Amino acid sequence: DFLFFWGAVFLVTTTLVAFLKKENQELIPAKEETKGITDTYRLLFSIIKMPAVLTFCLLILTSKVGFSAADAVTGLKLVEEGVPKEHLALLAVPMVPLQIILPLVISKYTAGPQPLNTFYKAMPYRLLLGLEFAFLVWWAPKVKHEGGFPVYYYAVVVLSYALHQITLYSMYVAIMAFNAKVSDPLIGGTYMTLLNTVSNLGGNWPSTVALWLVDPLTVKECAGAQGHTCATAEAAEV
Repeated sequence: DFLFFWGAVFLVTTTLVAFLKKENQELIPAKEETKGITDTYRLLFSIIKMPAVLTFCLLILTSKVGFSAADAVTGLKLVEEGVPKEHLALLAVPMVPLQIILPLVISKYTAGPQPLNTFYKAMPYRLLLGLEFAFLVWWAPKVKHEGGFPVYYYAVVVLSYALHQITLYSMYVAIMAFNAKVSDPLIGGTYMTLLNTVSNLGGNWPSTVALWLVDPLTVKECAGAQGHTCATAEAAEV
């Protein structure tokens, strides 16, 4: 029902945009950046070969390795420790207004000549929040009681998530601002698409690797089964 409702909202709103939104006819249409797919990929390769772009791509492809595990695994581990999934989902509701306001506030600091300064300043705080998330997972079984978890635990989780959102959006908006600033206006669409794609890839591959490494790096002990190990999923099942 939830998915059906939002699917209907999506269809209605996009249909209204298609019928009601009109292009500004007064503006002179810009010249096409490229003539076709082949020219587009040639242009992309010529951009990638630039030394500055290569260095920047290396930076954003590896910059999120340090907090990938905290971002990808914390929620799953909290559920594993007994925090109800529906409660975690409800905790995301207070984050919505914060997610709307943050880009507006942060954009004031990224509009200058050096937008990446905000990115660099937010990184150490986001790394420290990874330790905070690890503490939340460790703390969960300590405060759990028969009725669930105390209110103060959820308050700390919400505060931690709010601080995490601030650092996350500081880095995200800074990268977007930098990409917009350095993109050549003549090929702005192609240039920005390339940099934003690399930015997205830089956030996705570390999380995937972190999730894949959870089992191999987790130390497990078997209780009441002499001579057995729980190192693998199969052994734990047995």
